Amino acid sequence: MKFKFESNLDYQIDAINSIINIFKGQKRNDGDVWISTEGVIPNKLDLSEKQILDNLKEIQTSNKIKENSQLDGMDFTIEMETGTGKTYVYLRTILELNRKYGFKKFIIVVPSVAIREGVLKTLDITKKHLKDLYDNLPYNFYEYDSSKLAKIRQFARNNTLEIMITTLDSFNKATNVMNNYQDKLSGTKPIEFVKETNPILILDEPQNMESDISRKALQNLNPLFKLRYSATHKNYYNLIYRLTPIEAVNKELVKKIEVLSVMKEGDFNKAYILCEKIVADSKGIKATLELNKKQKTGHKIAKIQVKRGDDLYKKTGSNLYQNCIITKIDAGQGIIEFSNGLKLKEGETTGGDKRELMKIQIRETIEQHFQRYRELKRNGIKILSLFFIDRVSNYTDKDGFIRKTFEEEFNKLKASFDEFKNIDVGKVHNGYFSKYKSDSGMESDSDAFDLIMRDKERLLSFDEPTQFIFSHSALREGWDNPNVFCICTLNETRSEMKKRQEIGRGVRLPVNQTGQRVRSIKHNILTVVANESYSDYVSRLQQEYVDDYGEQVLDSEGNFDQKLIPPNARRRKIIKLKKGFTLNPEFKELWKRIAKKTRYSVNLDSEDLVRQCADEINKLTLETIKIKVERVAISLDSDYSIKTTFVGDEAEETEETFAIPDIINVLSEETNLTRETVSKIMGGVRNFDLIFKNPQEFISSIKTIIRNKMKDFLVNGIKYLEIEEYWKMELFEELESYEDRIVSVKNSIYEEIIWDSEGEKTFAQKLDEDSRIKLFVKLPNWFRVLTPVGDYNPDWAIVIEERDLSGKVREKLYLVRETKFVEDLENLRPSEKQKIKCAKEHFDTLKVDFKESRGVADIL
Repeated sequence: MKFKFESNLDYQIDAINSIINIFKGQKRNDGDVWISTEGVIPNKLDLSEKQILDNLKEIQTSNKIKENSQLDGMDFTIEMETGTGKTYVYLRTILELNRKYGFKKFIIVVPSVAIREGVLKTLDITKKHLKDLYDNLPYNFYEYDSSKLAKIRQFARNNTLEIMITTLDSFNKATNVMNNYQDKLSGTKPIEFVKETNPILILDEPQNMESDISRKALQNLNPLFKLRYSATHKNYYNLIYRLTPIEAVNKELVKKIEVLSVMKEGDFNKAYILCEKIVADSKGIKATLELNKKQKTGHKIAKIQVKRGDDLYKKTGSNLYQNCIITKIDAGQGIIEFSNGLKLKEGETTGGDKRELMKIQIRETIEQHFQRYRELKRNGIKILSLFFIDRVSNYTDKDGFIRKTFEEEFNKLKASFDEFKNIDVGKVHNGYFSKYKSDSGMESDSDAFDLIMRDKERLLSFDEPTQFIFSHSALREGWDNPNVFCICTLNETRSEMKKRQEIGRGVRLPVNQTGQRVRSIKHNILTVVANESYSDYVSRLQQEYVDDYGEQVLDSEGNFDQKLIPPNARRRKIIKLKKGFTLNPEFKELWKRIAKKTRYSVNLDSEDLVRQCADEINKLTLETIKIKVERVAISLDSDYSIKTTFVGDEAEETEETFAIPDIINVLSEETNLTRETVSKIMGGVRNFDLIFKNPQEFISSIKTIIRNKMKDFLVNGIKYLEIEEYWKMELFEELESYEDRIVSVKNSIYEEIIWDSEGEKTFAQKLDEDSRIKLFVKLPNWFRVLTPVGDYNPDWAIVIEERDLSGKVREKLYLVRETKFVEDLENLRPSEKQKIKCAKEHFDTLKVDFKESRGVADIL
């Protein structure tokens, strides 16, 4: 099995181009011009800060990001939701920066061994894909190894694209080999070679590199600039691209999520105490405890703030806490002590039957796994389940509670599932990194380490028996697997892992046995088996989103966007088809009209394409490459902050000559047009002299113009022809959703409609209430229209009666509608508008009324 990669995903291309366009106007550096006395070939940047800021503002405007008023250093932030291909994007960005501008020296800096291994694995499995994509562009990649310092000299002196991967810990201390004189390098510090290259730094998960020591270490590498990639940034420096969780969910780039909570309710027979947090401030030291509090109607769990000397019996009114007085709260060590000798650390509990809850969590996870296995196997997908544990001896010891419980529960449950009846429990589970709380010991657990981190293909094969994986809960970013469908947190203490980090280990879309990404399957859902109530889990997840994104996670009415709230797995529901729906006359007639398939052809007027491309190219203007001198005044404000004031600048044109590439050949390869067509386009170009000002910028601008025009011509020239094939009614099947994500309806073929937004919910309710609507169907994912810019899935099919003033039915209309709950339909993404335009042609061919709608009023 080999992973397959998609090279044309719009959101990834947008992220790549956002970085490339920061340096618009930079001439290509072929490297051999700037060789130092040590033979080092560095990166070089000619643009002024003002040019970079102007480019940045232009990109931010295009990406709907608030513009910077000034450049915040030479760090640029790219935010991409977990599971959407961040590593793939920055690897392609490296190759694009080399191809476009000739930058050659890149260092990928990671905060942990786990992330380093993930990056190396991605570089390895994308090698052929990237070579094919970039015409066998030569590049070297390697892990920094302090015992192989010859690689440092190679990195500095080679005139090829060099990619070095290193952990932050390899160079952030004075004692590191990187920072000390080495005989192997003729008495030179390795870092001196690196600094001379002006490397471009790719920071993977930079929120883990924000300390003063880390920032100083990164700056000590003397980077040309830094590119920062993460889903959970702490700080935003020159934010240039953002793919939010809402966009990832809307575009179906990640799995959906559900929560299955396991907690004990109604047991107030023990003195339950959870030490939630300890805080020291100007008013003193206090702790927040979770306790069983007595009330008029009985006991309930309550959060209570306490200080030294407080009596829990008086605080709760419950006899359970007799002789339980707080004697000490130590904020430094995070410990609270009681008069009965009890000591608790932050996050620890007593009297809560944690092990009984863990047992149920394990059982629920195994059962979820068994139930999903059969359905996913039909799609060629091997399911994995992941357990987080914080006390590793519970698994690593032969008689450890978690290991023993897992094996007992597995053996009890397997008898009810044919696929698992004869499976040896000892072969299906494995622990990785399980003995270690830090990176230093990971690689010594070699078998599990190799299987999970270095041989993901084997783990995803049905030939490999491992299906359940146990890992330390301290390990967060850097390791995940696309086929994780269940995550279970088995902590002795309340889980302190951020919810977004937790679900991030399993949100990637799965792959099948051929390595192909699988998008539209019924069970593409990640189940989180949580050790807390559903409401608590969702509340914490919501707060994380609000903390990270502010108003961007709110809907038009200021409420939290429902798409980011994972549903409650215990409220799952089967959505049944109504009996005899295929005999419903309205549905039969509707389906007869809309179910026909078509094929398309494109009538591309090559002469018109040539003319329009040439006309657009003739509008191009390019500035001559200049050397710019800027004067800035620096003063000190009253708060001792530095203030800069732009005084003026002067620019002088350079008198350089450039090697002019074979423009016909380059454009033919980049656009997939024949050399003859490209020649005709260039024959109509009257400003060809611009190539002598800046050849690379001229060619790049032409390439963009041709590609955009080709898309427009494909869509505008499309014609659909009805064929004999059609979508069969038998494809309709029962659906699965959740009680709080459905709305009951009378006038549909299903008993309920699944809604993805408040807009859809309201739309369905209003359709169902209106007497003129005889039938409406939310069209399934498999109902698709083929277009040259990607498959299109329309939203609704509707049967409506038109009546005269006496109420007599005048005509029945059979409609297909695309609902867009936005103020202005012109604000849709270009690719979405192009698909809708193609869909109109498809339905026109079938003589079916199709258009966009913002609500029921647009239909009636």
